[in-house]
Amino acid sequence: MTDILIEGGRTLLGDELSEASLESSGGVIAAAGSSSRHPAIRIDARGLLVLPGIVDLHGDAFERQMMPRPGVDFPIDVALADSDRQAIANGITTMFHAVTWSWEPGLRSAANARRMLDAIDVTRARLAVDTRIHLRHEAFNLDAVEEIAQWIGDRRVDLFAFNDHMDSTIADLSRPHRRARMVERTGLSGEDFDRLVERVASRTAEVPDAISRLAACARDAGLPMLSHDDDTPQMRQGFRSLGVRIAEFPTTEETARDAAGAGDFIVFGAPNVVRGGSHTGWTKAADMIAKGLCSVLASDYYYPAPLLAAFRLVHDGILPLPQAWKLVSESPARAAGLSDRGVLEAGKRADILIVDDRIALRPRLVAAIAGGRLVHLDEPERFVMSHKAAHETVAAA
Repeated sequence: MTDILIEGGRTLLGDELSEASLESSGGVIAAAGSSSRHPAIRIDARGLLVLPGIVDLHGDAFERQMMPRPGVDFPIDVALADSDRQAIANGITTMFHAVTWSWEPGLRSAANARRMLDAIDVTRARLAVDTRIHLRHEAFNLDAVEEIAQWIGDRRVDLFAFNDHMDSTIADLSRPHRRARMVERTGLSGEDFDRLVERVASRTAEVPDAISRLAACARDAGLPMLSHDDDTPQMRQGFRSLGVRIAEFPTTEETARDAAGAGDFIVFGAPNVVRGGSHTGWTKAADMIAKGLCSVLASDYYYPAPLLAAFRLVHDGILPLPQAWKLVSESPARAAGLSDRGVLEAGKRADILIVDDRIALRPRLVAAIAGGRLVHLDEPERFVMSHKAAHETVAAA
C-alpha cells in the first residue's frame, strides 16, 4: 500500500479544524498533525479542507442504474460499477447499498436481492468504495423469512431494516399516478398487481411473529437493525424492545424525541436537507437537526446529497462544520458498529477526503483516499510522486 502525505490542509481533528499534515500508510492513518520525510506520494492541500470519508448507511440510487426506465434492466455488476464511481466522486468511502427485498416481483424481488448479494461478493474487491449490504425487509414478505434468517446467520448482511409499506401501497391503489408507478416496477398487469396486494395483505396476523423471529436472529448475530418510517413513539418503543436501535426517517417530531431520549440513532435523508424539506411532505430534516433530533444523514436516493447537506447546514447557521460533518462520517460509522473509521486519527482506516469549499453551498471533491488508496483526483497538479514510487509504478505497468 502506497504511503501518502497530505500537506497544508485545514484538517478536521476531533472537533477542530486546524492546519495540519496527515499521513496514511498500509491502509490506515499513520500520523495526524505531523509528517513523514519520505512518503511515496505527496498531495498539496493548501487552501482546502481535509475531512474523514463519508459513511452512507442508506443509499438506493443504484436502482436507477439497474432499471433506468420501468422494465429496462441492465446487468447488476454494471450498475454497481457505475454507482461506485458516482459514490466515490461525491466523497462516499463506505456505502451500505439499501437493497429492498419485497413481496413484489421485478426490481425489488427475491431474484434481484439474491443477484445483488452475489454481485457484491464478486465485484467488491474491484470497487473503490467499501461496499456493504443494508437489507430492507418488507414486513409482509413472509415467504422469505427462512432465507433471510440464513443470510443473517451466514453474515451476508451488514445492516438489517424492517419496512412496512403495505398501508401506503393499499392507499396508492386509488391514486392513478402512484399505482401506475408501482405496477410498472413489478412488470405485472394492473389486475394481477391488485390481486397480489390483496393476497399478501390477507396475512397481516403473521407479520408480528416474523418480525420477532428475524430480530432475534439479528441480535444473535450482533447485526445493527433499523426500523423505517416509525410514525408514533409506541412504534419506536416496540422496535426498541426488539433491539432495533436505529430509527430511520421517523415521520413525526414526537417519535424522534422518543428515539433521542432513549439514545437511539436517528437517520434522516440528506436530500431533505439539500432541498429544504422532504419530497413526501413529512418531517423537515434541518429542523430536526437544529433541535438535536438527528444523528445521521444518509444519501437515500441521491449520492451527492451527504456532501452538499453538511455544507448547507453550515451555510444556514444550523451547525458548524465539525458537528455537521459528524452526521455523515463519525455518527453513521458508530451506528453501523464500525469503530475503525469516521474520524481522522492514527490507527483508523485511511478514508480521507480533500474538499474545495470556496464556493458557498457547492463543495467540490478534489481527492478521495479509500482504505489508503488514492481513488479520485480532480486536480493532478497537486499530486507529487517520489522518484522511487514513480519507478515502481512504471515497472509494475
